[in-house]
Amino acid sequence: MHRRALLCSAGAVAASFALPVAAARAGTPRFLLVFLRGGYDAASLLVATSSSFYREVRPNIAVAGASPLDANWGLHPVLATSVLPLVQQRQACFIPYAGTDDLTRSHFETQDSIELGQGGAAGLHRDLNSGFLNRLVAQLAGRDAIAFTDQLPLVLRGAREVANLSLKAEPHPGDERLRRALTGMYRGQPLQAQIAEAYAVRDEAVRDVAGVGAATPLAGEMIAANRRAINTRGFEIEARRIARVMRDHYAIGFVDVGGWDTHVGQGAATGYLATRLDELGRGLAAYADELGPDAWRDTVVYVVSEFGRTMRENGNRGTDHGHGSVHWVLGGGLAAGPVAGEQQAVEARTLFQNRDWPVLNGYRSVLGGLFARQFGLHAAQIEVIFPGARPRDLGLI
Repeated sequence: MHRRALLCSAGAVAASFALPVAAARAGTPRFLLVFLRGGYDAASLLVATSSSFYREVRPNIAVAGASPLDANWGLHPVLATSVLPLVQQRQACFIPYAGTDDLTRSHFETQDSIELGQGGAAGLHRDLNSGFLNRLVAQLAGRDAIAFTDQLPLVLRGAREVANLSLKAEPHPGDERLRRALTGMYRGQPLQAQIAEAYAVRDEAVRDVAGVGAATPLAGEMIAANRRAINTRGFEIEARRIARVMRDHYAIGFVDVGGWDTHVGQGAATGYLATRLDELGRGLAAYADELGPDAWRDTVVYVVSEFGRTMRENGNRGTDHGHGSVHWVLGGGLAAGPVAGEQQAVEARTLFQNRDWPVLNGYRSVLGGLFARQFGLHAAQIEVIFPGARPRDLGLI
């Protein structure tokens, strides 16, 4: 009997994670999805430096001093010492006008739509127990996945068993009683060594994430939009621990980071949003550093959010729910950059519904093309992962 199946059937997942099976082999392609819950203001991350319209409609929150990426775009200055060096080494790039075909501008509807990955045509018939990362894992024989979350997120729900490991708490005390019971039950039996190995790996993962406290609570809508995601505060430490677990045991990973719903006082080159971006950027750079050059070369980190935000600032010097966003792609083996995908000028005439960036680079098509290249998947496998999508190879890797 498979030791993961044995332990899960005995209730080991009650401690907020399942047990990993085996160490990841050298050269294993790895993919980490980072979900920024709350809908971050992508137009402050990737600044339209050539657009006078950008500065006109953001009199208080237009970002000055952006680091030039090309003739049209600049990167928020707080990322100059973390993500910009990765861009300069062709290890990070950005996809503007990215997102989903979901038009609700609802945190919850759009987050669910993205995580399920079943496309707008699925409508009310979406399968809430089939996330696109779980379907990816099902196509990758012998590869394991993990969510660094309190509960298994939609994106990793499905037929394949997936581990989840909370970044906020130690395992439940009852798990130690379960360990003693299983160890005693199988002492002297063929499964004794397998059970001991599984718990040893689990203990190592717990040590890697121990000591990370819960984020400071945010109020109202932001709390709900976060869905218990961790905050960027301390993300640099957490990212290093995530990297150690991923490097040694897993091919597919997921983590969500909250605190991006900036209706009021989001700031510009400094302020609330700038602080969040700084903390996130340092965490992503730490993740690359902790993996080490060999594992980083085989890794892709893809950063998404449910939507972007309105182009025009609101009366509270913030931004409201929008549509098109900017997705980040990081990894040691990138071939594209610094800006990839279909683009257009940032002007009043190009806005979607006269308020938002449009979506020109659908995430299902972009990820479909990326997965085909990174994992060597064929068209029929991509159709299972993203039904009805047309994969687009943007030459990211």
